[in-house]
Amino acid sequence: MAASRTIIVAGAGIGGLTASLALAKLGFRIIVLEKAERLEEAGAGLQLSPNASRVLVDLGLGPRLSRAVTPDSICLMSARNGGEISRLSLARAGSAASDTSAPYWVIHRADLQAALREQVENSSNIELRLGCQFEDVSPHAKGLTVVQRSGASRRDELAAALIGADGIWSTVRQHLLPDVQPLFSGLIAWRGTLDTRQMPREYTSRRVQLWMGSQAHLVAYPISAARQINVVAVVPGEWNRPGWSEPGDGNEIKSAFVAAGWHAIPRMLIGAVDGWRKWALFTVSGRGPWTGDGVALLGDAAHAMLPFAAQGAAMAIEDAAVLAKCIAARSNESPAAFTAALQRYERLRRPRIIRVQRSARQAGRIYHLAGPMALARDLFIKAMGPQRMLSRQNWIYDWRP
Repeated sequence: MAASRTIIVAGAGIGGLTASLALAKLGFRIIVLEKAERLEEAGAGLQLSPNASRVLVDLGLGPRLSRAVTPDSICLMSARNGGEISRLSLARAGSAASDTSAPYWVIHRADLQAALREQVENSSNIELRLGCQFEDVSPHAKGLTVVQRSGASRRDELAAALIGADGIWSTVRQHLLPDVQPLFSGLIAWRGTLDTRQMPREYTSRRVQLWMGSQAHLVAYPISAARQINVVAVVPGEWNRPGWSEPGDGNEIKSAFVAAGWHAIPRMLIGAVDGWRKWALFTVSGRGPWTGDGVALLGDAAHAMLPFAAQGAAMAIEDAAVLAKCIAARSNESPAAFTAALQRYERLRRPRIIRVQRSARQAGRIYHLAGPMALARDLFIKAMGPQRMLSRQNWIYDWRP
């Protein structure tokens, strides 16, 4: 196949595989480069609101996501007294979250990764190269030459475009924008899971629980066909070591929530987790450039955000859909046409990404309020009522490519 019909995607994460499927659907030959020898998703669970699930369903992934859980509500909880501040029904008629053709899912990352990989492997237009990493790219009159490395061997490939979906520590971004570096937020996310059989039945219902407390919050929801509960505890912390993830000492996070005076129920959830991993929360501003000659960044490589709007994976999935749509609408097969299509993708995505990043930052500040400000927050949420609170998310959930 000619180089003008070949697109190389660096990174076989959620954004990279979704982009590969969307582009392959248009008839392109897709080569996915993944430096890992095998795909192993860490981080446990994630939330896929309708704006993301809509894209996945359109790509035919619905039947492969049978282990996803459709929660009936999001419960906002008080860490101080253990009470429920508000329960936002995700099934309420008229809510953007109640669209049965695009469910609100909570899912184990490994289950989503497996579904995407199965779909990729069933596509004759996609070649997944594991243990193969992007090394360099150079534009020329016929498109791009992409250099890739597998072990000690190097290989050149002609392509019409290169998509950098290789995460927050993106090698493609380092090549395209060497001055852009991720920034540490000062927050650490502790992630772990527990078996639902460990918990009393009243604490294992199909709901997302968000516990808000002074300078910290906790999120818990069912995953893996409701056989596990995903737990994420976010607290301030320091990070001065390589990478952004490492095993965590459960006694450390337990002590932090005991010292902060949290209610017994969230402390029970924390105590039931067998193993923790600590993830330093880094961000990449969405205001910087995402594209160059025939090259575009996608997902965390372009705009890593705080997870407090539960939209990190969703924005990568949205990126993939818009990117494919822009490439499909290009005027011809020339390198200039591909570059223009990628620039259009960036223009279309930037305003929404900036707004979602801002919303996530604001949510984190609201979750972590203390004292009288926390009391005022709780009273405001109760006064708003669950329907109006949930409708504030419609601008996110109602999105369509």
